[in-house]
Amino acid sequence: MFKFITPTIACCLALFAQYSIADDYPNRPVKVIVPFAAGGGADIVARAVFQKVSTQLGQPFVIENKGSAGGIIGSDMVAKATPDGYTLLLGQTGPNAINPALFSKIPYDPVKDFSPIIQLTSYPYVLAVNLNLPEKNLGELVAYAKAHPGAITFSTAGNGSSAQLAAELFMKASKIQMTHVPYKGAGPALMDAVAGVVSMTFGDAGSSTPMVLDNRIRAIAVTSKNRSRLLPDVPSIAESGYPGFEAVAWHGILAPAKTPPAIVKKLNQEIAKALKDPELRSRFSKDGLEIIGGSPEDFSVYIKAEVDKWGKVVRESNIKID
Repeated sequence: MFKFITPTIACCLALFAQYSIADDYPNRPVKVIVPFAAGGGADIVARAVFQKVSTQLGQPFVIENKGSAGGIIGSDMVAKATPDGYTLLLGQTGPNAINPALFSKIPYDPVKDFSPIIQLTSYPYVLAVNLNLPEKNLGELVAYAKAHPGAITFSTAGNGSSAQLAAELFMKASKIQMTHVPYKGAGPALMDAVAGVVSMTFGDAGSSTPMVLDNRIRAIAVTSKNRSRLLPDVPSIAESGYPGFEAVAWHGILAPAKTPPAIVKKLNQEIAKALKDPELRSRFSKDGLEIIGGSPEDFSVYIKAEVDKWGKVVRESNIKID
């Protein structure tokens, strides 16, 4: 009988135990918290992805919507859940990159309290103006805004939203001043730009594109580095005189911190497989979503960069919610 276990043997035993757990995972239903209301963009993405993953792994992945407080409540539930792979989070730009700077107190740390699994998508915002505005391109819009500080009004889905942060980043890059008009949702923000209640809007590509193609509003730029597949004739802000400009929102999957690495790896592989499904890729493309994928490490680095980027924008723009 051995009286002691060497560090090497202990390490091997620990790895064996982890991979044994992963081999048996999942052996019961997995809960996926979407920290927003049912029927929204995040909810649609989560259901589409985990319908595929559920089929692959032979266990239900149950979507639970916990929408409130800008995604904070649902995100905190996952941060405090048992780190066993049976509670996951549909993460997004707001709860996991913007809120830590936006709110004076937040019950979780977006970096320390989660184990990133995989980034799912990213999507740009469309800078679209009312048809009565004479400005036809970004250069003309910036020139008018510089000559008339604050005269241009722009709508977004809400105060502190990622759309507003994209607009704030653009105003800093172009050195202009516009007036923000926050709405309770992307739909009303878009419709008031169409109606001329506000001069322009920063809306997501999925909801803005039908209005653009129907000639009810004019798109003059997108906030991604490259052009959107939905609007190939609309230039990016980056190619319109602001090299390097990028302001996109994203979805990703996270687990509580200290979730076993072998389970994180298995989930990453299975979700990456689901993201390759032609039907899912076609559906996301029609919604203006770019599929990202990548490793847990890639997603971890990206989240840290996003927290730093948007934290700086919030502080410099002096945006406060509470």
